Amino acid sequence: MQSSEFKATDGDAYELQMGRWSRRLAERFVEFADVAVGDVVLDLGCGTGSLARTLAQRTTARQIRGVDFSPVYVEYARRQNTDTRVDFQVGDACALPFPEASFDRVLSLLMLHFVPQTDRAISEMRRVGRPGAIVAAAVWDARGGVVAHRMFSDTAAAIDARADAFRARQCTRPMSRPGELEAAWSRAGLQEISQTLLSIRMEFSCFEDYWGPYVGGQGPAAEYVAGLDTEPRVTLKEHVRRAYLDGEADGPRSYAASAWAVRGVVPR
Repeated sequence: MQSSEFKATDGDAYELQMGRWSRRLAERFVEFADVAVGDVVLDLGCGTGSLARTLAQRTTARQIRGVDFSPVYVEYARRQNTDTRVDFQVGDACALPFPEASFDRVLSLLMLHFVPQTDRAISEMRRVGRPGAIVAAAVWDARGGVVAHRMFSDTAAAIDARADAFRARQCTRPMSRPGELEAAWSRAGLQEISQTLLSIRMEFSCFEDYWGPYVGGQGPAAEYVAGLDTEPRVTLKEHVRRAYLDGEADGPRSYAASAWAVRGVVPR
């Protein structure tokens, strides 16, 4: 079974699709993870490097290792990195290439909901954490927490019966609903578990800025759009445009986005 369901082929396209928002969320997540002086940190599912760069900028971690399933994203992250404490490599979340008890913090941002064997990945996160290490993750609240995404998927489902299955899959991805992360951390045997909600704003300069990620080829929504013929794609774009305009002229819009976050401690 493949360890990631996320289509990852273009680092620049991902930055437009999600990287700009994961950087904002990373700031909140780093505070929640409480990285300490001299920590050795794993960024699991590092993507194009948003969390790793935030860790380098905002903490005094001694070493930061980023791992991602996509060689394309790893190469992108390497090109953007200038901090000698940070290293990126290709790896599988369900079979991490590290010995037991390698890290003081094991972190994952916006990745676990794309892993079919989620419990296996979480078990690996615990395995590579030292006794007393903090293991933490954050995942978008897919059903109601990301207004911009729901606007697209609800519009698509209203005009295309095939989009019902797409929307249902997005709203029910693992670890994206209340209590799921907390329960998974408990099953993994982590202790001192706490869960919270992290919120940011997603801001767009105009409709084309909002629409661009949906034709960039990265992630499930872009895959759905790419599978449409020309006429249905034009129709979808027009209906989504109306939803974005919402009775006003084209221009900036700002939408709330929230993610569930959990942290726990590897038993000593």
